[in-house]
Amino acid sequence: MKIDFDIHGGNIEKEARKLGLSKDKIIDASASIAPFKLPKKLNNHLINSLKNGCIKYYPDRSYFEVKNSIAKWHNIYPSMVIPGNGASELFTWAARDASLNGISSLPSPGFGDYKRALKCWNASYIHSPIPLSWTNRNPQSFPIKPKTDVLWITNPHNPTGQLWSRSSIEKLLNNYKLIICDEAFIPLTPRGEHQSVINLTKNYKNLIVIRSLTKFLGIAGLRIGYAVTNSDRLLKWKEIRDPWPVNTLAINATNMIMKDSKMHKQRLNKIHRWVEEEGNWLHQSLSEFSTIKPLPTTTNFQLIKSDSSILNLVENLKKRGILLRDCRSFTNLDANWIRISLQKRNQNIQIINTLKDYIN
Repeated sequence: MKIDFDIHGGNIEKEARKLGLSKDKIIDASASIAPFKLPKKLNNHLINSLKNGCIKYYPDRSYFEVKNSIAKWHNIYPSMVIPGNGASELFTWAARDASLNGISSLPSPGFGDYKRALKCWNASYIHSPIPLSWTNRNPQSFPIKPKTDVLWITNPHNPTGQLWSRSSIEKLLNNYKLIICDEAFIPLTPRGEHQSVINLTKNYKNLIVIRSLTKFLGIAGLRIGYAVTNSDRLLKWKEIRDPWPVNTLAINATNMIMKDSKMHKQRLNKIHRWVEEEGNWLHQSLSEFSTIKPLPTTTNFQLIKSDSSILNLVENLKKRGILLRDCRSFTNLDANWIRISLQKRNQNIQIINTLKDYIN
């Protein structure tokens, strides 16, 4: 029988309606998004953009300015950049290329949207299990070498939080027709950028790197991401994708954060301090429970294994306005696993104290 559950966290509107609560009364620890407001300068820029009538006109279909600002930040060519309606839209186009290259390998557990994207093109794929125990040493070598044509990699990995080394990914590039590397969480991960493979796209035409600004800026509703790969591939995508997949506000936000290096770096530093401080605090607090085990992580979420089914716990916390990630949607995980995304300290304390009402 098919289990009815959402394959993604962050369904706060739906849960608020079901619980009869306003959104601001819910702690959403199911979606891994930075819990900070936009930088004031960026917020004012978007407000002024609206006042100046930016949404009156169609977006620039060439995305000339935003491609240049992203390229400059990463020190690559603008022709190697394409903005998208969040990372999810770009997964769909990457999956098209995957379908043309053969069988995809999806390291599992892993992000379910890759499978959704592959199904758009009737692409063949297999699940390749990764080990479900690891040390706290980072970065780590990517642990598997599936015998397929295409390999999807998430770095840091979702939902385990492991950071793969750039060198171990580079060694794989000669073994596959195509590697798609999702780096959505690298900007949130302290020292994560050192393991990015974006600049390898200059030398490897079989590499696609996909980034998201959704989690870093905390703008899930605005939908903005970008892909970096060889320019020939992007020209083919442009021929067949929607004419205007990215709206003007999203373009303006991206332009400003990419061009204003001081603001960008301040945001990075703020998030990295938060991940280190709150991540350590939450891991230590969770370790004090006897029936659950938090696993080592490098980024802003924590995968947890329970001795038994944890579904009742998830439902009980939901009734009290705390959303955790039910991990059954991740292949190779079952009802004994949950994921908690970092919040600010007051919310993290509330999560821990509420857990104490239900588990030892």
